[in-house]
Amino acid sequence: MMEPWKTEVAGTRHMAVAGHYLAAHAAFMVLEAGGNAIDAGVAGGLALGVVQSDLVNIAGVAPIMIRPASGTTITIDGLGGWPRGLDPDLFTREHGGAIPHGLLRTVVPAAPAAWIQALRQFGTMSFGEVAHSAIRLAREGFPLHRLTASVIAEHEAEYRRWPSNTAIYMPGGKLPQAGDIFRQEDLGRSLQYMADQEAAAANRGREAGLNAARDAFYRGDLGRQIVAFHEANGGLLRERDLTDYQVSIDSPVATGFADGELLACGVWCQGPTLIQVINLLKGFDLGGLTHNGPEHLHLVIESIKLAFADREHLFGDPRFVDVPVDRLISTAYADERRAMLRRDRAYPDLPPPGLQRAVAREPALVGAGDPPPPPDTSYVCTVDRWGNAFSATPSDVSYQSQVIPGTGFVPSSRGSASWGDPRHPSGVAPGKRPRLTPNPAMWISPDGRAMPFGTPGGDVQIQAMTQFLLNLLVFKQHPQVAVEQPRVATYSQPDTFEPHPAYPGMVKAESRIAEESVAGLQALGHQMSPWPERTHLAGSICAIVPGPGGSMIAASDHRRPTYALGW
Repeated sequence: MMEPWKTEVAGTRHMAVAGHYLAAHAAFMVLEAGGNAIDAGVAGGLALGVVQSDLVNIAGVAPIMIRPASGTTITIDGLGGWPRGLDPDLFTREHGGAIPHGLLRTVVPAAPAAWIQALRQFGTMSFGEVAHSAIRLAREGFPLHRLTASVIAEHEAEYRRWPSNTAIYMPGGKLPQAGDIFRQEDLGRSLQYMADQEAAAANRGREAGLNAARDAFYRGDLGRQIVAFHEANGGLLRERDLTDYQVSIDSPVATGFADGELLACGVWCQGPTLIQVINLLKGFDLGGLTHNGPEHLHLVIESIKLAFADREHLFGDPRFVDVPVDRLISTAYADERRAMLRRDRAYPDLPPPGLQRAVAREPALVGAGDPPPPPDTSYVCTVDRWGNAFSATPSDVSYQSQVIPGTGFVPSSRGSASWGDPRHPSGVAPGKRPRLTPNPAMWISPDGRAMPFGTPGGDVQIQAMTQFLLNLLVFKQHPQVAVEQPRVATYSQPDTFEPHPAYPGMVKAESRIAEESVAGLQALGHQMSPWPERTHLAGSICAIVPGPGGSMIAASDHRRPTYALGW
């Protein structure tokens, strides 16, 4: 067996894994204090909004999947729509079809409502209790990780566009360095205000307290500051956008896999694409092929391209777009699509979709050079001793729009994942949600235990998740090895993020992929382009895998500062 770089972490009582070690620690402390997986997951998610606030915003998005020990798995979208005052022709008329940086790409911030909904419905602790670590980390600071320092440096010009962003992310006007103590005092005060409002209402019960914490953001001083700044600076958010916002609670989409059940979030994100890819791959005897050999990787890449073709042409907010989800994730449809996959030749770009829609729109922009890094995200998952499982992929960067002065918040810039052309299924409209790349998932083992897993990575997310699942469940690799194996990713699809470039035929491959495999893929028509041995652009999987005897094995990716803690 290949030896992992990172030590595997196993336990029997509870487990927490997150995209940053301090967030994993925040979640683990809640588990040790008697909280359940939902309390811990929210604590870890809030902490990510502090320690990785370049990639995750407290006022951003937070899609969540929860499997209670007894009951039905649910998803919370944690995703806001476009402000109701949006003119859907605005971007076509005034911005050449592009959605510009700044306040105009703001959608309703949904993460605070999503975290509190999870606590209200499934948690046991107060908001103040689970936010304790996030508040402390924001106020007291923490040593900046080198990845965060590099992201800030990479986006220096964008941070410098706005004085409120520069003041936080370039203290003293200088780029912060790895190891510097990084403080976000306004953000700490905002979180403390929510906790204080909760405490003031605590005599009326836990739910009243949680509602007060939520109202502090959506109906109180914080929301008023956000709206006032938008009104004064050409933004679109207004009071009713915040006061009327409610999360959407849905059932996951599912398919059978490896004698268990794979669960993904709905068509408001790319979750069903993961189901489609797995359904396509189930029709091949992958286990009989050489792992990461050219045949294996070709089938994975081409299956992903077939699913991405449907995502591009069909996916949009189901409140606005009639997406035939049941058909797309059916076995019969997978059989139809699989017949289009040639084992001897790669599609030169994105294949045609399986279902046609007669909607005329501009052809995809073809990018030049290397694909740009996506506006990224993070991940957290937890499992507790009662069998509750939690999976969340909070997101939204801090360099694409303004920090609201005095709050530390950059309200969700997720509008960058919409198309300025309203004719696109993921085109803009008042109240319409962008199509999320974050898509937390779970696999339910044959004995009924849940394996939460997920990753950052934009359009690479489902590609990394697919390869992890195959490594673990088809090639029977140890969880930590399954995470660390080298990966490939196709870029033939239009990028989810503005300006949505496509790179027809391009496949990036970590240089640990064997030269014979790269040559074999090139011979099949793939345009191979190297990544380094290990790159954060290939995703960063975290997972909690059911182990023998009721144990749990946590896997955390060596490509980013992920960490696992268990007992």
